[in-house]
Amino acid sequence: VESDSPEASVAIPYVRNVLDVFGVVNGPTHAECILTEDGQGPVLVELSIRPHGGDGSWSALSRALTGGYSQIEASVDAMLDPMAFEQMPNAPPSPFLAYGLQVHLISYSAGEVIAAPGFEVIKRLPSFASLSSSVGIGSNVEYTVDLLTSPGVCLLLNKDQPKLNKDLEYLRYTEEINALFVYKTRVESLARPTAATFGNAHQRIKSMEKPSLLRIFSNDRPELARQGLMKKMTTVDASKEVVVVTDPYSTGCLIVNEMISRGYNVIALWTLGFSEEMKTHTPTAAGKMKYYAEITECESLADTVQTIYKAAGNLRVVACLAGGEAGVDCADIVSERMSLRTNGTGIPNRRDKKVQQEIIRDAGMRSVRQAAGKKFEDVEAFLKSEQYPVVVKPTDSAGSDGVKLCHNFEEAKEHFNYLFEVEAVNGGFNTEVLCQEFLRGKEYVIDQVSRDGIHKTMMVWVYDKRHANNSAFVYFGMVPVDPSSMEARILIPYARGVLDALGVKNGPSHAEVILTSSGPCLVEMNVRAHGGDGNWRSLARGLTGGYSQVEVTVDSYLDKKQFSIIPNLPPTPFKSSGQEIILVSFSRGKVIATPGYDIIRKLPSFVYMETGIKIGSFVERTVDLLTGIGSVILMHSDKDILESDIAKIREIEVKNELFEYERPGAMIRAASDLNLMEVAVNTGDGF
Repeated sequence: VESDSPEASVAIPYVRNVLDVFGVVNGPTHAECILTEDGQGPVLVELSIRPHGGDGSWSALSRALTGGYSQIEASVDAMLDPMAFEQMPNAPPSPFLAYGLQVHLISYSAGEVIAAPGFEVIKRLPSFASLSSSVGIGSNVEYTVDLLTSPGVCLLLNKDQPKLNKDLEYLRYTEEINALFVYKTRVESLARPTAATFGNAHQRIKSMEKPSLLRIFSNDRPELARQGLMKKMTTVDASKEVVVVTDPYSTGCLIVNEMISRGYNVIALWTLGFSEEMKTHTPTAAGKMKYYAEITECESLADTVQTIYKAAGNLRVVACLAGGEAGVDCADIVSERMSLRTNGTGIPNRRDKKVQQEIIRDAGMRSVRQAAGKKFEDVEAFLKSEQYPVVVKPTDSAGSDGVKLCHNFEEAKEHFNYLFEVEAVNGGFNTEVLCQEFLRGKEYVIDQVSRDGIHKTMMVWVYDKRHANNSAFVYFGMVPVDPSSMEARILIPYARGVLDALGVKNGPSHAEVILTSSGPCLVEMNVRAHGGDGNWRSLARGLTGGYSQVEVTVDSYLDKKQFSIIPNLPPTPFKSSGQEIILVSFSRGKVIATPGYDIIRKLPSFVYMETGIKIGSFVERTVDLLTGIGSVILMHSDKDILESDIAKIREIEVKNELFEYERPGAMIRAASDLNLMEVAVNTGDGF
């Protein structure tokens, strides 16, 4: 601040009066005062009878501004050279003899540092004078919220003010694009968020933990009750029949309840090794499950079938289908043995992601370059030849379980070995790990239901994935795709071709496909219903006019006539407008209020919201699935209203109005006590 400025002309006399009052007559001092806005003038914060701290990093700047001296030289003169002190100006020159400032660096990202390219860029700026930082390789950088989380201090000096301003602008740009540091990569989700996702950071909240999940429903949307093509009862006496559902969890519970609503009895067949925790993974919409019986798979197929017949008693077993990913193989084996509608066992290991790719490749369809193995030597050659990044995941996984995008050979090797040490989300341990090329393009979902090889498309969705909070794969939502669009006309035949190649003739399927520059390519085909606890069901029914994959799955096994009248494709245009919004946090802290929830629930298109964040929760910035905030379903007959509501949600996210946080103790002192270990100095002759 120049000495003849209005601020200095008030502050300097005030501080000198303070020194007189305290009887300070010799040596350096460092006063901190607030120039208040109430017209009362400056107010002392504290007076330190010692030099300015901060490791003296400011001294080069001070000497350049004054033409050769700083508080350091003046302090020595005051004590040891009275004549030199007498000749020293009463105040710094105005205007200054150069232009400069001290810059506190800001980090807009967090992680373990493996390189600091931004520091090298800063050192090459024409105005660079010095850089002090405690951040080195292996350091953990946090988002900057106070002085203690600043990654360093930089001095900029230049005799040309426009050049100084240009360098400062470039430095701030480097911060904003997160170019200061390169971080050690972490698990990055390549699969969609589910109801199991939305909870406190670093803690997976599942549906079985219902007290931890907040679900808000719209009570003012009568059109959501329309049934359309949905069928509630059958023309047969279903009470004398029973359906076996293997491992019913998530959306599988909704399928069970749909069967029960039509009068059928349901036996839950739990596969060997299926975790007790996952047995309670029941969506709130399903309520308390009421099975006719619950049984466990036996060691032999014959004993399993015998157990089913014993549990059924006098009831006729009319179908056996999977209620979740873990139950697919068992459902195929049992349904085949009992001569029920089945996909059979003609293609072993159909769920294996590696096998899927090999089968479609042999069928002449675009497939992923890949290698799999039980030991690292099986994939080592592939990882040395493939372009990075690569995807490393278990061959038998559910959702994002164990999936990681690896950016170099060492990281891929580390994650490969790690996957053999951890338990899979469905229970048990991984026996083989798959390494695949990273497909570039938009990711789509094609949900279908089949009966006797006739495939009917329930819905095509596209994931809205964007860059946020220094993470490349943040989910912002799931958007329905018009079946008449160019994308859908490419994706639907491809997905049906995959079903044919895999021998899938009956039941629901959930395909994930990347539309690459060379055409669609399968990520994985799941021979079960779309997961996510079926939160998308009300949206799908609104878009189609009354049906979803849940109802049509029941039709495919139990009502041939009803299945026959289901359209081959969803209607175009859709009967309504809607999408799923994944809430994204751009801030962090302990929640004391949730004003954003009230705003969202009052939106005209609001249908449903699910979140694990409530008062008392600690919110992190959203960078992956585990730091997701929640899911919101929006739907309205007026597309403009829908778009307006989406924009409103995105606005309150960016403005950090979803939550009010507990205010931590503020750091309001100067940076004198920062531990700045490494100091880089411009040794040029400019100053």
